[in-house]
Parts: sequence; C-alpha cells; structure tokens
Amino acid sequence: MKSSPRVVMTRKAPVAVAAKICGLSDEAALRAAIEGGAAYLGFVFVPDSKRAVTVDQTLALLRGLPQPTLCRFGACDGGNGLFLVALLRDPTDEQVRDILRLKPLLGLIQLHGHETPQRVAAIRKAAGIPVMKAIAVADQGDLKDVPAYEKVSDRLLFDAKIGTKSGGCGQCFDWTLLKDLKLKKPWMLAGGLTPENVREAISVTGATIVDVSSGVETRAKKDPDKIRIFLARLRDL
Repeated sequence: MKSSPRVVMTRKAPVAVAAKICGLSDEAALRAAIEGGAAYLGFVFVPDSKRAVTVDQTLALLRGLPQPTLCRFGACDGGNGLFLVALLRDPTDEQVRDILRLKPLLGLIQLHGHETPQRVAAIRKAAGIPVMKAIAVADQGDLKDVPAYEKVSDRLLFDAKIGTKSGGCGQCFDWTLLKDLKLKKPWMLAGGLTPENVREAISVTGATIVDVSSGVETRAKKDPDKIRIFLARLRDL
C-alpha cells in the first residue's frame, strides 16, 4: 500500500511590516497566510459574525497543518514565529474559558467589543495570556480612553468605527488621527486595509503591524491570492 504524500509548507521570510490576517476559517486561506509570511493568524469567535468559527473547528484546522508549522506558534525562531489570535466581543467568562482550549497554541486574545478597562484587566488575569484591546475610531474623541486601556492591555488595535460597529466593515478611518499618538505598548492598524492602500496607511500612521480582513476577501470569503498579494505589498518597505 502506498503511503500518503508528505505535506510540505514553504514559508516566506516575515514581511517588513508584520501582518495579521483576521477572520480565517478554511485551510486554503490559513495556508496562504502562513506561507506568505503573516505573523498573526486571527480567528473570530463571535457567534453572530459571518466569519465566526468554533474552537473545535479552529483546532481541526490547526491540527491539519504540518507539525513543523505547529511548532512555530508562539516561537521566537528568528522572528519567524506565529501568533494565534482569538477575537472576542464582550465575552462571558464561559466564552473566555472555552477559548483557552486553544492553549498552548493561543498567543493573544483580542477584545473587540465595549469592554471596560476593568473588564479587560479581569480577562487578562483569568486567561493568563496577553490581551489586545481594539479601539474603534471615528474622530479624535474616540482616543480619549487610550491611556486607560494601555495600562491594562498588552497591545492595542485601532479600527474604524462605522456607526456603532467596528471590525470587518471594510472602511478606513482618518489615519492622520494616529500621527501624534504616543504609545508605550505595541499596536496594530486595522480598518479597510487592502493591497492597494496598505502602504499609504503605513506611511501616514507609522504602523509596524497591520490587520486585514475584508480587504483580502472575494464575495465575503477569504481569497488566498489576495492574501498573498497583501503580504507581498509589505515586503521591502
């Protein structure tokens, strides 16, 4: 009986500006993100999101990867490590506990709702892993709570606010709002990024990590080719 062919993944060197591909839900997109050099792999655990996955679905996807790839999660192998990011929105304690089934691969919890600084601190303490708080931005006033969230988070993410929603909306905010922002913690830029505008966004904001979701989709589904193009845009900046 013939043995099954060995699956090999060839990963490009990390891009100059680190990238997070968010809303992953299938093998083709996941592999495109890893092979293209993305540093952060985002999975959405918000039940009413069109990009939602369950913990079991995520584990199945990850376990389908070649073992050397799994070993890169959280690793500091010359900057070629991978971070699994779990996106939650106003999670209950039970939802947080469920997400922790992704340990030890899980590297970061992203809170993308209306969590108060106190709630962020409580989740961080209970989970025992780094937490990133998303800040929805439409105007300068939306940045007033940044100092409070920076104190209790390991990272921040700035996303576009469209009405009362943020995240996966496919629209940008005024990037110049971040030009004079002084932060001590690492941060990501999100909101309407695409292969066409990501270099300009980086130039305006000085972002060293970018987060994309709808900008690498075709008909509301992650497009492996667009993921590769987006990551290629970030090389040699």
